[in-house]
Amino acid sequence: MPVMDGVEATRRIVHSGLGTKVLVLTTFDLDEYVFSALKAGASGFLLKDARPQDLLNAIRNVAAGDAVMAPSATRRLLDHIVPTLPASPTGTDVRLDVLTDREREVLVQIAAGATNTEIASTLYMAEGTVKTHIGRLLAKLHIRDRVGLVLFAYETGLAGR
Repeated sequence: MPVMDGVEATRRIVHSGLGTKVLVLTTFDLDEYVFSALKAGASGFLLKDARPQDLLNAIRNVAAGDAVMAPSATRRLLDHIVPTLPASPTGTDVRLDVLTDREREVLVQIAAGATNTEIASTLYMAEGTVKTHIGRLLAKLHIRDRVGLVLFAYETGLAGR
């Protein structure tokens, strides 16, 4: 990109006030690029070697309000962030008080990396119901996307149990 890099372009697009979502597609599988893109407001981060079907699914998921990360970037992001989170092994963080038991179950599944289809199967509910629960989680917790939900689950000690 001759005028600015992808991170700066992402920052400008996201902060334009138009509600545009950005899915970063790059050859750079570097931690600092992933972190910079997410801080700039990217809703997704994929590598250019992603399969066409994965790219199409990522576009659809980001458009629907979810976040998408390349598996390698997700693992490294969690490896980097989880050790910095405060310990709360019992899941008694007061921020969890606004959630129903079912919403907590959905949140645990999200933190484990499950797709909506997998969550529906595991928790014996319709995929539309899963989407409803995710929407309620985002609204109740004032979190922007699925990545934020994962971080919240780890931060509160709800994930990893």
